[in-house]
Amino acid sequence: MKTELHPASSRGTADHGWLKTAFSFSFAGYYNPARIHFGALRVLNDDYIAAGMGFGKHPHDNMEIVTIPMKGAVAHEDSMGTNGIINAGDVQIMSAGSGIYHSEFNASQTEALELFQIWVMPKLKNITPRYDQRSYNTADFKGQWKTVVSPLGTDIDSLQVNQDTYFNLTELNAGESLSYSLHGAQQGAFVFVIEGGIEVAGEKLGRRDAIGISQTESIEVKATLTDTKVLLIEVPMVW
Repeated sequence: MKTELHPASSRGTADHGWLKTAFSFSFAGYYNPARIHFGALRVLNDDYIAAGMGFGKHPHDNMEIVTIPMKGAVAHEDSMGTNGIINAGDVQIMSAGSGIYHSEFNASQTEALELFQIWVMPKLKNITPRYDQRSYNTADFKGQWKTVVSPLGTDIDSLQVNQDTYFNLTELNAGESLSYSLHGAQQGAFVFVIEGGIEVAGEKLGRRDAIGISQTESIEVKATLTDTKVLLIEVPMVW
């Protein structure tokens, strides 16, 4: 087993007043040559966006973009004609493919928005852009892995993207354990603690700590605190 520890305190940060961000990987004005990507996982931004603020229309291409609001709601509009709201409890995917424009704003004029935006490098380039979103109940995650994103063509209750990646969420109480089996020898997993604490791969992780794990068939995660929330992103290490 190979591991790569990512303490929360080691992340890059930016504070623009209306936007506060912590970067797990090099992005915008934050550059760390040791933190460019983990396999096909290129971006994991932990964003706080003030009421009524956001990002005006801007382009993307050849990237699989996943947005997971944790508090509040995102107002999304894009060049594919999509115009809607992504609430906490929803997961949104956007395969930028051959190219799109989109905007994303805090949908509230009074409350802050907190979200994770995650980019995965695509399996095939220049595909037709696609958009999808889905709502999940908190019961979907309790005591089990819930796959919310999976590769195109998989027949499970999840959003599908153009890469061999699986996004899995769980909520655990202290002492509960879960095993996760990787989908092949070339796969790795980035385990990110949203809230609470876990033990994994011989390490103790707290809120917003993460660890990249590869060269193994399975991973055991044990919660050390009640109301622990974990995001496990499985990605190809070679793509």
